[in-house]
Amino acid sequence: MAKKEKFYVVWKGKRPGIYNTWEDCKSAISGYKGAEYKSFSSFPLAKKAYNGNYEDFKGKKKGESTLSPEQLLKIGQPNYHSIAVDAASSGNPGVMEYQGVDTKTSKKLFRQGPFPEGTNNIGEFLAIVHGLAFLKERKSDRIIYTDSRTAMSWVRKKNCNTKLKETAKNKALFELIRRAVDWLKKNQYNTPIVKWETKAWGEIPADFGRK
Repeated sequence: MAKKEKFYVVWKGKRPGIYNTWEDCKSAISGYKGAEYKSFSSFPLAKKAYNGNYEDFKGKKKGESTLSPEQLLKIGQPNYHSIAVDAASSGNPGVMEYQGVDTKTSKKLFRQGPFPEGTNNIGEFLAIVHGLAFLKERKSDRIIYTDSRTAMSWVRKKNCNTKLKETAKNKALFELIRRAVDWLKKNQYNTPIVKWETKAWGEIPADFGRK
């Protein structure tokens, strides 16, 4: 039987990143006090985790909530009269894409990319703005779920505050960013943008790493 493949995320260590062997991961954390790392069963899951926070993943099995029954009761269930958006980036920066789906059925509503060079935060930002325009065009009163507080902040401030520099390689992506910022400045909307409660509900339905 073939050995099951694993990917190792190092959030904090001598060399943060994603590794496909334990030897490389061990080298990246060896001797580093307070190293933060964890293994995952697939590269998409590892990418998602690397772009998130260690606290959200440590000691947590896929699909398992880390919250108490009381906390789960307080949070409740998702509002399924909604769409969910998410992005994926194979590196920071790296090849990036984003999409929006129906929260209840996971039916794909829109998808953009892959773009040759982008970041996860840019993708999350563009996904929310695309979702806002999508719902406004259809006069829909559905809400939008995202798992990115950074992107929510950028949308609220009507500015894509990325540190990525524009180059010939990512010119098309930056043109899309400018269009998104322009849309935010010229349009009003009443659509609530809500943080997806990953700890209670699992991965957001628009997640690219879902099986």
